[in-house]
Amino acid sequence: MPRRRRCRAAEAALAVLLLAVGTACGSRLPESDFEHRERAGPAQDAGPIRVGIVTSATSPVGGDAFTGPRDGAKAYFERLNARGGVDGRRVEVRECDDGGSGVGNNTCVHQLLDEDKVVALVATTALDYAGASRVSHARVPDIGGQPIGAAYDTWPHLYGIYGSLAPRDGTTGWGGKQYGGTEVYRYFKREHGARTAAVVSYNQAASAAYARLVEQGLRAEGYQVVTEQVDFALPNFRAVAADLKEQGVDLVFDAVDSHGNAQLCEAMDRAGVEVTAKVTNVQNWTSTVPDDYRDAPRCRNALWATGSSRNFQDTGNAAVRAFRDATKGLRTHSQWQLEGWAAAMWFTDAARSCAKQGITRACVDAYMNRSQGWTADGLLVPVRFERLSEPPEHRETCLSVARWKDGRGWVTQGDMNDTCFDVPQLSYQQ
Repeated sequence: MPRRRRCRAAEAALAVLLLAVGTACGSRLPESDFEHRERAGPAQDAGPIRVGIVTSATSPVGGDAFTGPRDGAKAYFERLNARGGVDGRRVEVRECDDGGSGVGNNTCVHQLLDEDKVVALVATTALDYAGASRVSHARVPDIGGQPIGAAYDTWPHLYGIYGSLAPRDGTTGWGGKQYGGTEVYRYFKREHGARTAAVVSYNQAASAAYARLVEQGLRAEGYQVVTEQVDFALPNFRAVAADLKEQGVDLVFDAVDSHGNAQLCEAMDRAGVEVTAKVTNVQNWTSTVPDDYRDAPRCRNALWATGSSRNFQDTGNAAVRAFRDATKGLRTHSQWQLEGWAAAMWFTDAARSCAKQGITRACVDAYMNRSQGWTADGLLVPVRFERLSEPPEHRETCLSVARWKDGRGWVTQGDMNDTCFDVPQLSYQQ
């Protein structure tokens, strides 16, 4: 089987991390260091199954930036408990807000692992996952977390929502480098004939670094690349828009924050810029587009999102429909909520497999290690965990694509399991 796959400074850095085409960093520890620890974790009885959810809910990025996975996971567990739980045992969720800081994250990890004695963490969404090494040392499975940083390509017992091919032996990726493919750029080139792409960034280190990564991928796919950089404190998006029009770009990628994206779109509309796609990412794949881009109708209707999970508006799919039915009470919907729902489903499958022998940390972790090709009932592109000794030079990667249309919302563009490309894997460092 082929392998598939509002503080401005903080939010700009977040965009850099989330948009990385592949996937905090700790000292190297050989796997043998983990082998002689107690495997079973806390003893289990007939009471509730306790899981933990760490979320940077009050981070400098803003109150709603990280809560989607948490809300999706909680909705899944609420429905599960209403239907009898796992083998008659309800799942008890213990939440912890780490405030978006490394200190807060370590505090949350200590509370959940050592005091609350959770069996697993689920749908972790942390701006600074400083406690990742501690989770790994304790052999607590962390299931379906969002790879905002490099932790899920660094540590054993951590299972990111998109999988990993890295050794995960305490060193990030392969020798400190992570790898990602060019499938997004290949898609727009093959399906829409795009040839010229612009990359917009701030003159800020994280933003500029991510922009260089995007430029590298675009050039590898044969694009003519237009680079645009604006001042972080006083961005002149009007000048950028004018140049985009003059250059006749087909695609616009960015390494700027949500507020900057809205300003860029407004400037593009005022300048009469028409593009094939203004490409965004899974974090911005939300139902709030009409409000976020209310002053940029042309650019709004050129928004495209790409990811590795099925469009949350694709209610023709039974698994998506189950998610939407269970989350009707939420004020907004997002792709991150759906992925949090999938993470909770993943834990539940693991717990059910362990019900007869005991739902322990070790048993759940063993199930996760066997999770090859897991799809969350078709919500995810098949997820794989393989500890490859060398990074792949090429990889077949499948892509979920949707575009925004006023009156219809996010419209799926082809089936994600068929939108696949064998693309080169390029190295990068966070």
